[in-house]
Amino acid sequence: MTHRSHKSGAGLPAWSSFPAAIPSLLRDAPIMIGVLAIFYAFFSLTHYWLAPVNARTEISLAPSVLPQYAMYSVLRIAISYAISLFVAILAGYAAAYNPRVERFLIPILDTLQSIPVLSFLPAVMLSMVALFPTRQLGIELGSILLIFTGQVWNMAFSFYSSLKSIPREMHEVADVYRWSWWQKFTQLELPYATIGLVWNSMMSVAGAWFFLMACEMFVLSDQRDFRLPGLGSYLQTAANAGDTRAIVWGLAVMIGVIILIDQLVWRPVIAWAEKFKFEQVEGAESARSPVLDFLRRSKVLPFVATHSTRPAGERLTVYFARKRAAESPAQPPGTTRKLVTWIVLTAALAGVAYAALRMCVLLLGLRAPELRAIFSGAGATFLRVELTLVLAGLWTIPVGLYVGLRPKLSAIAQPIAEIAASVPATALFPIILLVLIRAGGGLGIGSIALLLLGTQWYILFNVIAGAIALPTDLKEVCDIFHFSSYEKWREFLLPGIFPFLITGFVTASGGAWNASIVAEYFHFKGQTFSTIGLGAVISHATDEGNSRVLLAATIVMAAMVVTINRLVWRRLYALASTRFKLET
Repeated sequence: MTHRSHKSGAGLPAWSSFPAAIPSLLRDAPIMIGVLAIFYAFFSLTHYWLAPVNARTEISLAPSVLPQYAMYSVLRIAISYAISLFVAILAGYAAAYNPRVERFLIPILDTLQSIPVLSFLPAVMLSMVALFPTRQLGIELGSILLIFTGQVWNMAFSFYSSLKSIPREMHEVADVYRWSWWQKFTQLELPYATIGLVWNSMMSVAGAWFFLMACEMFVLSDQRDFRLPGLGSYLQTAANAGDTRAIVWGLAVMIGVIILIDQLVWRPVIAWAEKFKFEQVEGAESARSPVLDFLRRSKVLPFVATHSTRPAGERLTVYFARKRAAESPAQPPGTTRKLVTWIVLTAALAGVAYAALRMCVLLLGLRAPELRAIFSGAGATFLRVELTLVLAGLWTIPVGLYVGLRPKLSAIAQPIAEIAASVPATALFPIILLVLIRAGGGLGIGSIALLLLGTQWYILFNVIAGAIALPTDLKEVCDIFHFSSYEKWREFLLPGIFPFLITGFVTASGGAWNASIVAEYFHFKGQTFSTIGLGAVISHATDEGNSRVLLAATIVMAAMVVTINRLVWRRLYALASTRFKLET
């Protein structure tokens, strides 16, 4: 029997190895199915984008539409995240290594992160609709850019802070070996910043879910009502109708999508990022992911890497290394480069001057009652934001350290925190409002609770990232010398997470001001609930289409945030990059 089989198959050696290849192909089948599913989702979305514009899309509250709505929302967030990651790396890199750029770019980032989504809404939506007046693409791009405005800032600050914290001796090694900027970026800077960037990426995506209701269903005035099919518009429509059943269905699907993304994307990325910890002793425990283990056993991914990404990376490395070797040590910038720089700066300044002139003309129409409402609201929101930061820091610092120092606990707590950070506060507002009414509390207290729901996670995720990045060898030193709990906190834990902590507080501060637009002003069952605050002024001005009040309130909010950042957070950033830098 064996001999006959051998004779019949002697001329076909390939068939003898075919059964052994079947398990490998079956193992990679989920990857292929996943790639096809992503391709189909993008194809469906682009087909919808190219459809004729629908000025007012009716949002169905039937549970059967939720899978399609979820797909649309996930793709919008994914596209926005890709743009945010690119911009964050570009801005963080430029600010970290060019003092002239740093002087004006960091205040610009401070300003932009403090501007609420609704303040970007009129300019973004009208511009996109004007560019694509006959296609749905204009409204879709407007929604993606609005999501972008809530995602990019904390990632940019995280990357900037990580680059400023790279130990001096590592830069010296790169200079000694004359690494090109590409080698330095891919082998030193990006790996060093990976852990903080990963956790801030999770926070950015969670923030996108948080503001999804405002980004998919927005009203510029009674005549301009733009709606997009998605989970955010579904929840907003359900909240406006007071449909508790639809709210529960929408939240259930959103939480399910968040859990799925966590297990398929974030847990593998967190486990993969463990290899970038700056330490000399390997930790006893590390994050694990079954999905990452599955991907590492794949046969398809190494094949793709070997024949596409790896050769491309090697060519780039060789190209920039040769270019670096051909450069003289002190080569002055050429005349062409100077000319292009001056042209760009002149055009930018001309644009800024024109925009400032138009804003001044618009602000001249402000009336005294509107100014009083803006400044009194600014004071009330400032007090709420500062109280929120204090309350958030009291629990997020100890809890974040406790979770970050225990990888097994982090694997359980991280998806829970991600879900809590992602659930839109306005979707929970009906429940919170009913509880406060029965308890005798007002919207003033409720707004603080909603600000906490929207901003405390910035601090928590950064503290966890800082705790994970703490070197294992320094932890062992604390154990060897029998540090007390107080000494360990004072000499090791707090100094070690300080750069991450400052990033968390800066982004939480900007996020709290941003979240005030949903915490101080809310529509429910045909009624409007509001309290004194700058966020309420901005939301009310958006509803009324009052451009001058919207612009004035946004300028006041941005000015207050930038002033606080310049007086407090920028000095703490400088302290984090000098005294608390991890170096020998």
